[in-house]
Amino acid sequence: MQKIFYIIISLVVFMSPLANANAQLKQVPTSKEQVVFSYAPLVKKVSPAVVNIYTKKKVKVQSGFSPFMNDPLFQNFFGNAPGGIVTERVENSLGSGVIVKDEGLIVTNNHVINGSTDVRVVLQDKREFDAKIIVADSKTDLALLKIDAGEKLPYLEAMDSDRLEVGDMVLAIGNPFGVGQTVTSGIVSALARTSAGLSDYEVYIQTDAAINPGNSGGALVNMDGKLAGINTAIFSKSGGSHGIGFAIPANMVTTILNSKGGKIVRPWLGITTQNMTADIATSLGLKAPKGALLAAVTKGGPADKAGLKVGDVITAVNNHDIEDEHSLSFRIATLEIGSEAKFKILRASAEKEISVKMEAAPETTMRDLHKLSGHNILSGATIANISPALADELDIHGIEKGVIITEVLGGNAAALGVQKGDLLRQINGVEITSAKQAEQLLSKQKISKWQITLQRAGQLLNLMYSGKF
Repeated sequence: MQKIFYIIISLVVFMSPLANANAQLKQVPTSKEQVVFSYAPLVKKVSPAVVNIYTKKKVKVQSGFSPFMNDPLFQNFFGNAPGGIVTERVENSLGSGVIVKDEGLIVTNNHVINGSTDVRVVLQDKREFDAKIIVADSKTDLALLKIDAGEKLPYLEAMDSDRLEVGDMVLAIGNPFGVGQTVTSGIVSALARTSAGLSDYEVYIQTDAAINPGNSGGALVNMDGKLAGINTAIFSKSGGSHGIGFAIPANMVTTILNSKGGKIVRPWLGITTQNMTADIATSLGLKAPKGALLAAVTKGGPADKAGLKVGDVITAVNNHDIEDEHSLSFRIATLEIGSEAKFKILRASAEKEISVKMEAAPETTMRDLHKLSGHNILSGATIANISPALADELDIHGIEKGVIITEVLGGNAAALGVQKGDLLRQINGVEITSAKQAEQLLSKQKISKWQITLQRAGQLLNLMYSGKF
C-alpha cells in the first residue's frame, strides 16, 4: 500500500504547476452557505405536497375444520373451500401520497388503497381529510385520490422522467413505518429496470435512496423539485432498506392524470411479442439481443393496418429504445388514443420506420357476464365471452375468442383451484363457444360426473368430479 501512496505523491509533485494554478482559483469560504451543502431549501419547497395515507379495510377470515384453512399456501391449492365459519375483521394500513394538482388530487400506489373501505389523508400541517378514490389501476399500481380542503394546496409538477440519467441526485419523501414524514437522499441507480414483478408495466426507476415500508406512494423528486416518480417497493430479504428501491416513472403518473378519472383506456396494438434471446438475435443477424419480436399480429388490428408483420423486431418507439417486451408495453401505455407513434423495426436485417395509430381495443363480442351459482362444478365463478377489449383488461395475449373466467369468489370453483384468467375449453367433452352455452350445460343438475377442461398459461387442465354437490 505504501508504494501506491508514494507513486500518487510523485505524480502530484510532477504536475505541481497545474496544481498551483488550480490552487489560485480556490478561495477561503466567506459564508455558511459556502461551507455547508444542504437539501433544506429543496425539502421546504416539496415536502408540503407529500401526504400520509391511512386506510381501513374489511378482511374475511375463514375458520373451519382444518387448522390450515387460513394458510396462504393451503388456499393457493384449494382455494376458500366450502364449510367453516367466515368472520370479518378490520385491517389498518398506512402509506404515502403526492399532491399533483392544487385542487386536491393525490397520486399514490394502488396497493396502498386496494380494497379499502375508508381512506384518510393527513397533510404536513396535520389536517386530516376523507379521500375519495377516483382511479384505482392495478396494472400500473397507481391510484388517484381527491380531497376537499377548501383551498388550493401545494403540489408537485411531474417532470419528463425520460430526462433522468443514471447518477442524478434524487430525494425520497414518505412516511416509513408510520413515524412521520421522512426525507432520504440518493442517486438514480438504474433506469428502465424490469423483471421486478411489481405490476404489468415493469419499467422502474431504481434508486439507492432509502425506501422503507410506509414509503409506498411517496415522492421521488429531482434537484429541481419536480416529481420524478412514485416510490413503490424495495428489494429486501429483511423488510428494511438495502439500497435497492423502485419508483414508477412520472411519465406513467401523467397518463393517470390525463385519464380525468374513471376507466383508463390504453392503446391496443393487436400483437403478441416475445423477448429476444441470444440465439434468436444470432439467427436474425442482430448484434445484441434487444428489442421485442412480433410472434403474432391480429388481423385488422392497428399493427396489421400499419404493416407490421410476424418476425419484425421492434427496436424503438418515438426514438425511445425498446430493450424488451416490458419496455414496449410501457411505451405504448404512455401514449394517447388517437395519436400516432413512429416504430423503428428490423425486417430481414433492414431497418424500417412505420407509423402506427393508437387505438382502443375493440369489443368485438358482447361479454355476456354470467355469475355461476347453484349445484354445479363451477359455482362461485363468473364467466364471459372474450374479446380484444376484455383480453386487454385481463392482460391475456394471443386469445381472441372463447369463454374466460373473469372472477372466482369461493364456491366449488375456488375449492377445485379454478383461477381468474382460465379459459373454459370443454364441459363433459362439449366444446365451449359462448358463456350462455356454458351456463346452460352447467345448469343440468342431474349430472353426477363432471369433466371440465381449462386452459391456463398455454396448458390444458382437466378437472374431474363425481358425486353430488
